[in-house]
Order: sequence, then structure tokens, then C-alpha cells
Amino acid sequence: MMIQRTETMTAFMMAALAVAACVPQAQAFVSTTTPPAAFVSQKTMLFSAPTATTSNNFIGTELRDAAMKLHTREQAPQEGKAATVEREPHTTTHDDYLRFLVDSQHVYRQLEIAVNELEGLAVFRNTGLERVDRLEQDIDFMTAEYGLERPEVGTPGKEYAAVIEKLSYADTIPQFMCHFYNHYFAHTAGGRMIGKKMSSLLLEKKTLEFYKWDGDVNKMKVQVKQDIEDMVASWTREQKDACVNETAAAFRGGGSLNSNLAGAHGKQ
Repeated sequence: MMIQRTETMTAFMMAALAVAACVPQAQAFVSTTTPPAAFVSQKTMLFSAPTATTSNNFIGTELRDAAMKLHTREQAPQEGKAATVEREPHTTTHDDYLRFLVDSQHVYRQLEIAVNELEGLAVFRNTGLERVDRLEQDIDFMTAEYGLERPEVGTPGKEYAAVIEKLSYADTIPQFMCHFYNHYFAHTAGGRMIGKKMSSLLLEKKTLEFYKWDGDVNKMKVQVKQDIEDMVASWTREQKDACVNETAAAFRGGGSLNSNLAGAHGKQ
């Protein structure tokens, strides 16, 4: 049973890293102003692409189209265009997972700092989607429960947070919002699947606080989506394009955090 579960998790991890690898290396952690989002099985979309709707909205059309192009044909048979990349199998450990949580918290903290400091992002304060405090609880749990030392923020966390910090200005809000949307909404979809898999593999089915919300998360998402659409309504065509063109960097950033689960920190 344990062997079967490990094999399933390995396939799950390889699908995740495949999408991250599909973004050209030259685009890694580079904002396009000059990634997953999260894990699922190999035949399912890795990142939480915006849902298509019948209405002509920015999230369901332009952002969605940009995201779907970064999926493989296996993950999105009708719309995927990225090549599948094979990865070396790896069984995720408690240390891997802790590093993923620490790096994730660092990125979420940078997102929250920007939202709290920029008046143009005030509407996105206290949405209920914030993750920093909940991740702190989980990091404390992991270190105490499994006798682990809290690691320093790793390269994936530092580099992706740096990308977000560079976009945390009034004149780059469109680019910032691409990361904001993809990162938070990926976690509410595929990210929860990561949590479920890790819970089964490593935590005796315990659900971490990272995967919990106070209230109905779907209602939170609806409100945040509407607030984004309201913001986009005032953007120029150039600003909309700047947001869409940031999608590859967002996928790369999310994928780099997920690489911790494949033991990437030990291969640096």
C-alpha cells in the first residue's frame, strides 16, 4: 500500500514540475515588463487557470487563455501547447514539505506587504485569502511534531518574492495583479490537492491550516474576482497586455516553490 501511494505521489509531483519546466528558462523569475497553479494528476491541469465563462470578462478570457497555453496536451488536451518534460522520481519528505511551507510563506508575505502598502490595492486587504499567519502555525507544527529545524527561506522563495517586490509599485499594479490572482487562486484549487496528497503521504491525514479558510472560500473568491474585474475595467489596452504577459513568470514562480516537494533544495 505504501509503495502504491509513493508511486502515485511521484507521478503527481512530476506533473507539477513538468509545467514549471515548460516556461522557457530565460523567463525564470524575470518580469515580462521589459508558476500551479498547483498540483494535480498528470492528466489534469496543474495550475488553476481562470474558469471560462460566457461573459466577456478579463479573467475568464485573456488570463485564462494565457494560462492554458502553459499546460501540456496531456493536462489540457484541447488547449495545452507546452511540451511535456520528464523528471527524476522523488519521494517527498517532511523536510521537503517544511521547506515548501517556509518558501511559500515568504512569497505570501511579500504579496501581503504590497497590498497593505499600496492604496491602489486597498480593496484586496483582509479578503480572507491571506496565508501568512496560517503558514506560521503550520511551520511551528512541523518543527515540533517531527523534530525539524526551521530552514531559512530557500532560493525559490527569495527569488520569487523579489520578482513580486519589484512589481509592488503603483505603475506596475497590472503586472502585480497577475501574480496575485494566479498565486492565491491556484492555492484554493490545485493547492488544496497538494495539501490532501501531502496529508495522506506525510501527516497521517492531518489537514494543515494552510488549507483552511474562515468562512466560505468560494464566496471570497467570487468577491475578489469581481474586485479584479472592476479594477481591470479602468485599465488601458497596454496595461491589460502587461498583466497577461506576466503569466509565464507567475507560473515559473509557483512552480519553483513546488520544486521543494521534489527535493530540489538538495540539488542546488
